[in-house]
Amino acid sequence: MNPVAIRLLNQQLAAPQFNYPAEVVSHMCAIQAQEYRMMRWAVAMRTKKPSAKAFKEAFDTGKIVRLHLMRGTWQLVSAEDYWWMLDLCAPKAIATTVGWMKSNKINIPDNELIKIRDILTRTTSDKGSATKEDFKQALKEKDLTMDDHRLSYHIRMAEFSGTLCSGDLLPMKATYAIAEDKIGRRSKKTDRDEALKRFTCKYFQSRQPATLEDFVWWSGLNVSDCKRGIELLKDFIHKEHWNGRDFYLTNDCRTRGFRKGKYLLIPPYDEYLIGYKSRDIVLSQEYRHKAHNNSGIFQPIIALDGIICGNWQPFKPGNQSEFFTSATNIDNTALQNAWQSYIRFKEK
Repeated sequence: MNPVAIRLLNQQLAAPQFNYPAEVVSHMCAIQAQEYRMMRWAVAMRTKKPSAKAFKEAFDTGKIVRLHLMRGTWQLVSAEDYWWMLDLCAPKAIATTVGWMKSNKINIPDNELIKIRDILTRTTSDKGSATKEDFKQALKEKDLTMDDHRLSYHIRMAEFSGTLCSGDLLPMKATYAIAEDKIGRRSKKTDRDEALKRFTCKYFQSRQPATLEDFVWWSGLNVSDCKRGIELLKDFIHKEHWNGRDFYLTNDCRTRGFRKGKYLLIPPYDEYLIGYKSRDIVLSQEYRHKAHNNSGIFQPIIALDGIICGNWQPFKPGNQSEFFTSATNIDNTALQNAWQSYIRFKEK
């Protein structure tokens, strides 16, 4: 087993199979969207022809939405997956958020939650796409003052309830829309086992080979739920032992299409790293601090044939890169090709 090549293929970072951003997001189940600007490249680089305009179209029309869902952080999900994933993940997300609120000595009683949610809903409905500043202004008009931290919790709880999701894509600011207006009403509630099976299948299909610990970390679910999800897949998933660990692979795992000599300019918080605990497969422990710190801050990274070997600057002119692996013999032509792909994405 070549875990690096297999991850590249199934993450759509090598020989991508999809034309449209929404197809990529659905395949990946959820894509980390912590960095508002770079989440666009995280999706687009997994398509056959990366295009910033194609991403914006998918986002603005609600084919892709952004919300807090797993591990208390931002993710992108496809409209077709939104409702069943919200049902599956929201209870744990709410419990996690309430725990954070308690640690910050913040208590939001039910009557306040209902009152503020009504204001958020009315403001968003009136504007179609509302910013956090719009919410602050609406509160001010009702003689309500609230610090930014508390308001963020209210917005997050509105997301968990299926009331709010992302609105139109702006260059720098996040916006919010009424979820039912953006995505459409749910048709029916998905059985929990069916949702868990679908969730598990999408994770391993897009991130294989991956361990149980990887899945637990990424999903934010309990270990028992993750084990149950694997059990529900039955013979469609199997284990392979590699380098002292058991990895799961699905029966439709991609293994062909990997070619050597390709650089990837990977955005911060990308699923190539954040989707696993077993990051040592592609990132030497010696250089871990170059990719992320212990506080969960992830940097833009460069991979050569899937192995993390450097950093790059996505918001500075020209191909500004720095390599930290001494064994890397830099192919400037291949590196420039990767940079040009990123430039074309921004222009299209």
